[in-house]
Amino acid sequence: MTTSQSLPDPRVRPQLVAGAGGLVDRHGRVATDLRVSLTDRCNLRCTYCMPPEGLQWLPKVEQLTDDEVARLVRIGVEQLGIREVRFTGGEPLLRPGLPGIVAAATALTPRPEVSLTTNAIGLSRMAPALAAAGLDRINVSLDTLDRERFKQLTYRDRLDDVLAGLRAAQDAGLTPVKVNAVLLHGLNDVDAVPLLDFCLEHGYELRFIEQMPLDAHHAWTRGRMVTAEDILARLSAAHALTPDAEERGSAPAERWLVDGGPATVGVIASVTRSFCGACDRTRLTADGQVRNCLFAREESDLRTAMRAGADDAELADRWRIATLSKLPGHGIDDPSFLQPSRPMSAIGG
Repeated sequence: MTTSQSLPDPRVRPQLVAGAGGLVDRHGRVATDLRVSLTDRCNLRCTYCMPPEGLQWLPKVEQLTDDEVARLVRIGVEQLGIREVRFTGGEPLLRPGLPGIVAAATALTPRPEVSLTTNAIGLSRMAPALAAAGLDRINVSLDTLDRERFKQLTYRDRLDDVLAGLRAAQDAGLTPVKVNAVLLHGLNDVDAVPLLDFCLEHGYELRFIEQMPLDAHHAWTRGRMVTAEDILARLSAAHALTPDAEERGSAPAERWLVDGGPATVGVIASVTRSFCGACDRTRLTADGQVRNCLFAREESDLRTAMRAGADDAELADRWRIATLSKLPGHGIDDPSFLQPSRPMSAIGG
């Protein structure tokens, strides 16, 4: 079984011409998928993301305003070739202006596909407004269906709210509803099959994500990670899995047909089966920094230039220049790898 995809050819050296072109890096990859973090705040305390007491949140003055978010998304779509926009957090449902931000993105030409990653707390109330704003689909983070394990993982007793949010998203037509799950050894690794059975029953698309070194307390170790092989072994004990023949492209998840299909399950093996060679993502943090990778240790500031009066063309060129520095891979297997200083909640999933 393939363990990784080939990295980009370092001999490819695109030339940057001011005012022209999309987001092309020095390895020939083109970023067309934009992940936008709308806040670093969250109403859960997932153990692989942040400590129980939370983190020091961004001051409001440092956070992009709704209009600033909408402007940068517009520049990405109209000038830089962005075709997919995913709003993330923290928890994006905590952003008061979320429906308006979504509506601004879906009104663009060419219209991008617009989705949202959320823990679904509050989604039962928000789903109709998000659908009316044009949101295409929802990804919901859910790591267990056991109430006690949910409380242990998140330090909150909100499982019923998450399940209600999933139902509301489906009822509002925000489909396919995808469920993202992270398994931790000795905590919720027993939930692999129950989660798959639940998603099969309700028509949700399940994707398992290997735990990544993005926790706030830097406690991640590869030896304690539940790997893609571990996940597939657990699932295969209860279901017949066959590789999905559909072309994967730049999608992060490897997919398997469950019991002959048509239902599938995906595994995002960011650590053990890296897909950096096909990466088409660029990221924008809640404070207006461009990040080329979840694991990047460098950022490029668009907020300061924007607030200093930079026009759209200058901001687009700054974004293009930032993209040129994208590394060929995340480097987790390199002995010199250092975890980024920002945790996942401050980067955006």
